Amino acid sequence: MSTAPPTTTDETPRPAAPAPSPGVWTPLRPLVLRLHFYAGVFVAPFLLIAAVTGFLYAASFQAEKLVYAHELTVPAGEREIPVSEQVAAAREAYPEGTVSAVRPAPEPGATTRVLLSGVEGVDSAHTLAVFVDPYTGKVRGSLEQYGSSGALPLRTWIDEFHRDLHLGETGRLYSEFAASWLWVIAGGGLVLWFSRRRALRKVRGTSGRRRTLGLHGTIGAWAAVGFLFLSATGLTWSTYAGATIDELRTSLGQSTPSVTADAGGDHAGHGASAAAGSAEHGVGLDAVLAAARGEGLGDPVEIVPPADESSAYVVRQIQRSWPEKQDAVAVDPNSGEVTDVVRFADYPVLAKLTRWGIDLHTGNLFGLVNQLLLMALAAGLVLLILWGYRMWWQRGRGSAFGRPIPRGAWQQVSPRILVPLAAGVAVLGYFVPLLGIPLAAFVVVDAALGEVAHRRARARTEAADQGAR
Repeated sequence: MSTAPPTTTDETPRPAAPAPSPGVWTPLRPLVLRLHFYAGVFVAPFLLIAAVTGFLYAASFQAEKLVYAHELTVPAGEREIPVSEQVAAAREAYPEGTVSAVRPAPEPGATTRVLLSGVEGVDSAHTLAVFVDPYTGKVRGSLEQYGSSGALPLRTWIDEFHRDLHLGETGRLYSEFAASWLWVIAGGGLVLWFSRRRALRKVRGTSGRRRTLGLHGTIGAWAAVGFLFLSATGLTWSTYAGATIDELRTSLGQSTPSVTADAGGDHAGHGASAAAGSAEHGVGLDAVLAAARGEGLGDPVEIVPPADESSAYVVRQIQRSWPEKQDAVAVDPNSGEVTDVVRFADYPVLAKLTRWGIDLHTGNLFGLVNQLLLMALAAGLVLLILWGYRMWWQRGRGSAFGRPIPRGAWQQVSPRILVPLAAGVAVLGYFVPLLGIPLAAFVVVDAALGEVAHRRARARTEAADQGAR
């Protein structure tokens, strides 16, 4: 006997389709959102200071040219007098201290700088720059100078404010803290922005918190790459992370090379004596500069006198704009012969990248264009911080100020993702301690507060149950 196949009707219930399993990103998004929110709230004041002072520093390059025009420029003449005569004129006007370096006029119409160390009243980390007219030998004045970029008082003050708030080594922790977290905030914001549906990323035609979010996200997305770069390069010369980076470069054979300043030869230590405090050792400045020119070292250069009777002159290029000029030579003060040469072209890759990164970060690499770009990034960061706090305010209800992002986001993340992620964060935190230590402290405090809140909620529930009986 045959059996007819069962028929189905529209009324017959069908088995429910299994719910699609969430992707990797779905449980991670609340965790990234919480990190971005709290990091933004607590780190933003430090970033705001860094942004404002960074804006001022980028502008200080052009301001310096205006403020110190008398010292920096002279009417261009037909023929420059020898560098040795320019140094002699500077020493006659300023006999204190010793000559630590000489920077011959780098271009027509610019002055020569004679740098003096050990001058009373001048910071020990600074030098006194004496400005000399290279055509007449007339001294135009003197100013304190700091750093290899030749920062004068205005730029030095802003630079130190940006770097350490004029608080010394302790103050440097602020800037390292800001740099350590900037890439985390920028990267998290970038991920959150592009994970939103396109319709929710629009700014035009929106209002209230959604408009603020749109402005915050759009500007942040455009500027994120710049923020990541500023964070990475800022860490390269920070106190703790910078030391780790230096150790890593050294272990990889990627440290920045330098010329050997030993005079060498059978006559080392003889005949190279100099008058106290002068730069004229042995063959003298003019012969040393000529030897460096013979090796192809074009302007701008800095001549460093021998440190003692067994040392050589060091002549190095100091141009930090593109293309970089960073070649250096050592010149025997007895014979005037070049004893060692280091070419920037032969620098290890990481040494070159570090040099370019620092110079781009400080506004030197591409001059005015570089400085304008840094000012735009700094202004953008200020706006993002203000919009971020406004969104926090707009999250509130009634008189409440900014509801926080709920806890427990990590509980939704699969262990196979959470464990490697936590291990990676721990390793990163070890190498970047001003990221790792605050993050660990936040996790501990947040967990403690969560436990307290949980116990209070349970106590209220138990009290309510007892009251209902």
